[in-house]
Amino acid sequence: MKKDIYKECPIYKTEILTLKLTSFEDVAELLKCYSDKKAVPLFNSDNCDGDDFHYTTIKRMKEAVDFWKYAYEHRYFVRLTILLNKTREKIGTIEMFKREEEDKFNHFGMLRIDLINKYEKQQYIDEILQIVNQHFYEDFEVESILTKAITNATERIASLKSKGYVQIDKKFIIYDDYFVRTNVTNNSNYVTVKDKQNT
Repeated sequence: MKKDIYKECPIYKTEILTLKLTSFEDVAELLKCYSDKKAVPLFNSDNCDGDDFHYTTIKRMKEAVDFWKYAYEHRYFVRLTILLNKTREKIGTIEMFKREEEDKFNHFGMLRIDLINKYEKQQYIDEILQIVNQHFYEDFEVESILTKAITNATERIASLKSKGYVQIDKKFIIYDDYFVRTNVTNNSNYVTVKDKQNT
């Protein structure tokens, strides 16, 4: 029987990095990411009630983590801290949830990736997407996953394309620059995604 990710969150690992549920012990190191002025423009703050995720104090970072903890406990989304295995450095977070909206992207997964600028490299994004592609379809019970990459996020776009994500040709709600990948184990759903893009 599949475990409920909102009751028992797995720890995901590759050779290079680990993803684990974000906690208050991560606050100080995560501030390096969220205070990074070069990193912030690549974060996806769409539909986040004006929060641009640019935090410059421990207090504000702690408030964010407190909200992420609340969101996890209420099954809104899961925030995972990204750690480098060799150094245990915490280089950012990812967020994932299953959308429940009455629109053409209902029941799609939504993935956000926030990285310190110096780690906004295909090498690290590939590792994150490897975990996402292997585990998140099942763990979040989705067939398709959406994520955003603005035009100048060249490393991210290269990684997304190499891992099977394609840019959608219409807006996501009112937003641009979204990519989607459908679980390749079910080819019929790929047709569904393409059909939705063309409606």
